[in-house]
Amino acid sequence: MTQSLVNRADHEGAPAGDAAFARWLASRAGDLLLSLRAEMGHRDMDALRAAGDARAHEFIVGALARYRPADAVLSEEGKDDPSRLAADRVWIVDPLDGTREFGEEGRADWAVHIGLWQRTGQQSGKLAAGAVALPAQHRVLATGAAAPPYPPLSHQAAAGGRLRLAASRTRPPAFLSALAEDLGAELVPMGSAGAKIATVIDGDVDAYVHAGGQYEWDSAAPVAVATATGLHTSRLDGSGLEYNRPNPLLADLVVCRKDLAPRLLAALARRTG
Repeated sequence: MTQSLVNRADHEGAPAGDAAFARWLASRAGDLLLSLRAEMGHRDMDALRAAGDARAHEFIVGALARYRPADAVLSEEGKDDPSRLAADRVWIVDPLDGTREFGEEGRADWAVHIGLWQRTGQQSGKLAAGAVALPAQHRVLATGAAAPPYPPLSHQAAAGGRLRLAASRTRPPAFLSALAEDLGAELVPMGSAGAKIATVIDGDVDAYVHAGGQYEWDSAAPVAVATATGLHTSRLDGSGLEYNRPNPLLADLVVCRKDLAPRLLAALARRTG
């Protein structure tokens, strides 16, 4: 199955622009994962999860080697090559974000992350392109000409109700319940970081806050898309998010509407300072 998708990609050809290429690659990897889910079923969830991680990684790194051979790659499922630190372009990818949810029948909160970091100076760089495929939702969010518009307030908040905060369903930060109480907000648990940030981009929730246990591949692609829409993205203390660092651990993250950022960051300072 993986080889047939590679052959199809070779036949179709990949878009030249980075944003379009990221969207194309995320979409193709998502197709592979949907086919794998249908082929294997959910009887052995651990085997399905392992196959999903491995086959999506194999497909993505194979396509990058073919279509972007001069670029470096940092993948959750691959061995970290320190030479990426000297590269001018690094694809930061999570072939299957939300592996737990992928293995559970009926869940749609898992994703494929394709992000591109590009050097902009002697020691700095930025996210230059990104795409988040949500295969079970049959859509892809990406940077570039087709980037999503700036989101509205969630319907609940717009109607005068409580704010909605996306939260990890398995590893929410210890302070999150108290933060939600400070803000008068409701917690909305879900899986993949990409799926959670997508709900902020869509305006289904008003913010996503995470602390502990994430790496660059968990956030690079969705942060690239969120930034392209005009949303606020930062660390919990309001400082900028940096990628392609020697240690890829990037433990905390905030994504929210810009008008909510001052209030949210102030509440975070009280709870985490």
